[in-house]
Amino acid sequence: MSIWWSLHLRREAASVPLARRLLLGTMDTAGVDPDISYELSVALSEACANAVEHGGRGGAAGCPVGVPADEVLDGTEAYHVTAFLDGDRCRIEVADSGPGFPPSTVARRRPSLAEHGRGLHLIGELADHVRLRNRPGRGAVVSFERMLKWREDALLRVS
Repeated sequence: MSIWWSLHLRREAASVPLARRLLLGTMDTAGVDPDISYELSVALSEACANAVEHGGRGGAAGCPVGVPADEVLDGTEAYHVTAFLDGDRCRIEVADSGPGFPPSTVARRRPSLAEHGRGLHLIGELADHVRLRNRPGRGAVVSFERMLKWREDALLRVS
């Protein structure tokens, strides 16, 4: 069984629960164990919240200072979420168009519990594998994976 979807979302707080609900609905329909679904949805929420807060090149909400949001045409007001349920694994990517992660964050195996970065630490605790990478001039990507467990009544269960 393989399912994937991709979202192009505005960098607004309201986009975070939208992405989370879509993931939860997909996993529920596929028959993923509810505890795994919940933990992945929390990790996704943290990654999306990072993109909303830090994922633009300009000021608040990705807009250059003094420019209204509806006049920003370079994509900095958006971020992308892609989810793959493939066999017994789920992989999620959240990509933004911000300045990227500081080199020390990308190089560190697990993010620290400093004032900033606790969301990345939480993602690391909820996922099996986490990868942080920068796309020079194009933003940052948070990717994470988790092995899936299935409900007994799962219709799309991996055989």
